[in-house]
Amino acid sequence: MKLKILIVISVLFCQIFLISCTSTPWHRDQADIYLKKGIALLEARQYLGALKELLEADKYAPRDPVINYNLGIAYLGRGLKDMAMERFQKAVSLKEDYSEAHNYIGTMYMDMGQWEKAIASFDKALKNYLYANSEHALYNSGWAYYNLQNYDMALSRYRQALQQDRLSGLQPQIEKNIGLIYIKQSNLAQAKEHLEKSVTLDPSLYDAHFFLAETYLKTKDTAKAKKSFQQVVKLAPQSPFGQKAQEYLQSLR
Repeated sequence: MKLKILIVISVLFCQIFLISCTSTPWHRDQADIYLKKGIALLEARQYLGALKELLEADKYAPRDPVINYNLGIAYLGRGLKDMAMERFQKAVSLKEDYSEAHNYIGTMYMDMGQWEKAIASFDKALKNYLYANSEHALYNSGWAYYNLQNYDMALSRYRQALQQDRLSGLQPQIEKNIGLIYIKQSNLAQAKEHLEKSVTLDPSLYDAHFFLAETYLKTKDTAKAKKSFQQVVKLAPQSPFGQKAQEYLQSLR
């Protein structure tokens, strides 16, 4: 009996010793080395290589939220959505105010059409007042509210995003989406204003050109409509927008 007790105590001691070893400064240094390599590969969009490096980092620091967050990005880049979600959720379980991870969780829910869950995740991201890129979560939640046909909340989020946007390149998309909201609300004057601003900020947004052309048609400005449809065909002739624009142009001859 005493021998069994000694064996159990010995096993428990070894487990405790192994756990304590994984939190030594050396383990932290090793984790950081692999983490830096993994992040560099993520930035180069080399997801397989990043995954290998980050899994090594995870061995040395399995409870590190940053490693888990970046593993989520790597898995997502490889198309492994379930594993990505698991890592993002682990990241926020280890660091409750990890806004970037909450934002990723929200975007994944949006891809699944689970708009309410997406908004809940974006709201969690926005609770952190130190979130440096809050315009991302505001923009994403605006789109989720749009799909729920809650246009007032969508407008509110987009306006907040415009105030927070730190040259992230979101402004043209936000202006386009605000234009779409005003189209839904039959406010064509406001829709035209925001769609025009969108294509001025980013002339390559062929979908914004398309919606602007349709708005011109509805306001009886055929000349501008033709010009905008022509721009869509020029930018994206093989896209559904480009093909539809060609149909419009044929009917306007």
